[in-house]
Amino acid sequence: MIVKNGIQKIVHPWGLKPEAAIALQTKLAPRVIRKSRIRPADIATVAGVDAGYCDDRAYAVVVVLNLADLKVLEKAVASKTVPFPYVPGMLAFREGPVILEALGKLKSTPDLLMVDGQGIAHPRRFGIASHIGLLTDIPSIGCAKKILVGDYQEPQRTRGSISCLTDGDETIGAVVRTRTAVKPVFASIGHLMDLNDSIRIILKTCCGYRIPEPIRRADHLSRKQSSIH
Repeated sequence: MIVKNGIQKIVHPWGLKPEAAIALQTKLAPRVIRKSRIRPADIATVAGVDAGYCDDRAYAVVVVLNLADLKVLEKAVASKTVPFPYVPGMLAFREGPVILEALGKLKSTPDLLMVDGQGIAHPRRFGIASHIGLLTDIPSIGCAKKILVGDYQEPQRTRGSISCLTDGDETIGAVVRTRTAVKPVFASIGHLMDLNDSIRIILKTCCGYRIPEPIRRADHLSRKQSSIH
């Protein structure tokens, strides 16, 4: 599948059985780049990416914000029949096709994608944020509400406190307190961003809420879309 505006740079089949999907994740994971292609100071636009469901359809939303003031610049919505069953660690195979379609509707390519889900904090180091980032060649960050894999110590209660998310000897992400005395979020590299820069962007885009504003806006709109269908 090629989406509009040339947004998809790598193409692979989506209608795979779980065993083949795991093999594909394992094959693509080494292609993820864990260094920042763009400095946080040079990022002008950030797109929050999320999806909601209604019966057998998924509704993907992309909300593009100006990083300087977090004002919404553009929105895009797409819907598709869900092509893949729910299997932990394979969210990209449920939401990837419809997310790519929504991204293809944007008038301009955002500098950064912030995806509601895991990046390399994943059993095969290839969660949905890494998957979408690699396919589109857009820098991406994973920001999840729950842990998928790894161990951590609870960060201090104050906003901005951080602890490492590890899997064995490898640091795969960070546990970030975005609001004082509120549950943290789980940050990880998606693609073309390092972990420190990912944390900086997440904290910069949190404005009084636990969830960064790009994802919060996308989540709100995806819930709205799925509730009216």
